[in-house]
Amino acid sequence: MHPKNKLDLQSRVHRAAEAALFRQQYVSAIDVFRGMGLLASSQVDSWRKGRVDFLERVIQGNLKKISLSMAIFRRWATEKGLKPSETQYVRHSRSGNIALRFSKSGDPRIEKSYRTHFVSPDLSEKKQQRLQEKLDKSPPPVVFQNLRKSQCSECGTEIEQDSMLFLEQGEPLCLHCARLDDLEFLPSGDAALTRRAGKYGARVAVVVRFSRTRGRYERQGTLVEPSALQKAEQECLDDAHERAVARARGAEQRRKQDVELAAQMTKQIALLFPRCPGSEVAEIAVHTARRGSGRVGRTTAGRNLDENALTLAVLAAVRHRHTRYDELLASGVDRVTARQQIAGTVDEILARWRQ
Repeated sequence: MHPKNKLDLQSRVHRAAEAALFRQQYVSAIDVFRGMGLLASSQVDSWRKGRVDFLERVIQGNLKKISLSMAIFRRWATEKGLKPSETQYVRHSRSGNIALRFSKSGDPRIEKSYRTHFVSPDLSEKKQQRLQEKLDKSPPPVVFQNLRKSQCSECGTEIEQDSMLFLEQGEPLCLHCARLDDLEFLPSGDAALTRRAGKYGARVAVVVRFSRTRGRYERQGTLVEPSALQKAEQECLDDAHERAVARARGAEQRRKQDVELAAQMTKQIALLFPRCPGSEVAEIAVHTARRGSGRVGRTTAGRNLDENALTLAVLAAVRHRHTRYDELLASGVDRVTARQQIAGTVDEILARWRQ
């Protein structure tokens, strides 16, 4: 590899590793490749579910580039004084957990290198232990609520629409053949009950359903052991009052935080757009700061009053309040075309408000 390209690769590895370490106080090879843009989260998910035979198959770049990136990463971690910690990567199957494979060669030394996480030495021993337990814990099996009729690939039983099935190596299995039929379905909605039922049971499965409107799988609930569910229900009954008081206290605290964030955003937007009417500044800030909205104001950048994030929030407000954007969308114009048609008006208003 050309020295310039090698320096560029080293810089990319270092940036990705630093970002992961800052975010979670540990870093793995998977974190680095994802941070470099060479590995998508969806590909990692497919690998963890057994749809990809080894991880290197879906990492962008040849084996030489992958190996060099790994070597740069290990050297960086050593120079940082990070603590190596080997982690097990497994996937669920009917016969038990199966170790996942990282490399094309399957060489034990390469596999160990991939499995090794590097942990910040600033973590206490207790936190390191909790982190290790979390990393070693295999993800729960995923059960699907099917959108159409299917058939168990093993026993041939019809799996009706809206019932549940398990996929093993891409083949559908009824819950009996998947050895999950003794578990009880617990719908989503009660976080305390779900958490406790999972804690008291040795076996848990996540139930998801594909949403055609959103184009993604959405969690519907969990399958838990009946005895664990019974114990969790009794515990939730015993401390229902205390949890209700805590929820009310938390809701009030969040409300105060949202009011404070909206006030800070109002001040910052007024500085960025001094000729924007005061009432509109306040409305934009409240709208942008609304919790759970998914808007740019609720991102980390927005909460930190980042200038670009707040400018995007104001731009969105102008688009919806002062142009024909919503009317164009309602008439069937696609978003890209609609935004192009109203771009001049948006730019003119933003320029006037900035003066």
